[in-house]
Amino acid sequence: MDPLNTTQSGMPESEAAAEARRLLDEWAGQPVRHHPTSFRDDTEPPAFGATPPVEQDDQRIVPAWAAGIAVASIGVGAGITGIGCGAWLVLHGLASVTLNSVLMVTLPFAGLAMAATAIGGAISKARSTVTKHLYEGPVTHHTEIHNHSTTRGAFFARTRNEIR
Repeated sequence: MDPLNTTQSGMPESEAAAEARRLLDEWAGQPVRHHPTSFRDDTEPPAFGATPPVEQDDQRIVPAWAAGIAVASIGVGAGITGIGCGAWLVLHGLASVTLNSVLMVTLPFAGLAMAATAIGGAISKARSTVTKHLYEGPVTHHTEIHNHSTTRGAFFARTRNEIR
C-alpha cells in the first residue's frame, strides 16, 4: 500500500489533524537533553604555590631533509622572483621600442660582426697558397653510350632503359 497515493485514508481529515497535533504536543513536552561539548573551570588560580615552576626546554628536532627542502624552496622562490623581475624589466623595455633604439642597440653587434668577417677574410686569404696547374698536350675525351630500350604493357606501359 502506497501512503502517498491513497485515495481513502483510514480516518477523517479532522481526526488526522487532531492526532498529529497530539503527537507534536507530546514530543514538545519532553525535556530537552543537553550534551556538554566543553568544560570551563572558573575557579581562580592561586597567586603563588608551594611548587616552583619547572622550565620546559623547547626540543623540537627538524629532520635534515626538511631543513634542506625549506632552504631550497626559499632559494627557488628568490630565484624565480629575480627572473620575474628581470623579465618584467625586459618586457617593459620592449614595450617602448622604437626604430632608433633598436638600431642603437644592434649597432655595436653589427660592427663586431663586420670586423670579424673582415679579419676572417684577410686571414683566409693570407693562408691560402697559390697553385696553378698547367697541362700541356692534347686532351681527349671518349664516351660511348649503348642504349637498349624495351617497353612492356599496353595501358600502363613500362619503359626500361639500359645504358652501358
